[in-house]
Amino acid sequence: MKLPQTPSFRLDGRRALITGGSKGLGLAASAALAAAGAHVTVCARSAAELNDAVAAIRSSGGNAEAMMLDVNDTAAVQSAIAAAEPFHVLVNNAGTNRPRTFLDVSIDDYDTIMGLNVRAAFFVAQAVAARMAATKTAGSIIHISSQMGHVGGANRTVYCASKAALEGLTKAMAIDLAAHQIRVNTIGPTFIETPLTKPFFENAAFKTSVLQKIKLGRLGQVEDIMGAIVFLASDASALMTGTSMIVDGGWTAD
Repeated sequence: MKLPQTPSFRLDGRRALITGGSKGLGLAASAALAAAGAHVTVCARSAAELNDAVAAIRSSGGNAEAMMLDVNDTAAVQSAIAAAEPFHVLVNNAGTNRPRTFLDVSIDDYDTIMGLNVRAAFFVAQAVAARMAATKTAGSIIHISSQMGHVGGANRTVYCASKAALEGLTKAMAIDLAAHQIRVNTIGPTFIETPLTKPFFENAAFKTSVLQKIKLGRLGQVEDIMGAIVFLASDASALMTGTSMIVDGGWTAD
């Protein structure tokens, strides 16, 4: 009897671009993909953080290079990606939040969150997908969304709107890009301890309210997302597109 073989989770010979890739979830994604054999291009705005991230990945045996870029600058994004070798994997991770009650959201708050979380993500993905399609490079685009793309949350109207937009974008992209063998999915984490979220958890009442909703009873760590990223980037998820992996400790279960 010939047994079926588990598809490989390895990414040897593939190129991956990770936006916001020098810290937090982005650094975890960069490290995970490099450990799986990918050549990772770490994209971020800060030269110092970029250099530190690339050096750390290389010192652990990974293959990495830096791309210093503000993804809000669409022209620069298009130019940089057009000049690079085609990528097989994109982790669209750059994002932000400014928690405010709905009545206190300013125009600048709205534009900042939607600009980075949606507009920048859209045009980074478009530029990467265009290079994939033009060179007949099959691949995987992974948007880092949130559980908040599936539920509401206090003081998070714009953030929830931005992540819900990513969920809808992912489904439509998956339909448009399927003919090019480009898969598109999201990962929807719960609250993960990162430099972005650390200040929120200094509020004891807020931390308690979060832990009450996470059924597994703990905050997420970046390591909790790394396996999901490798899975969606690899052949192990070859039939998955247009959907979301929710890594939320059970938050959205009820």
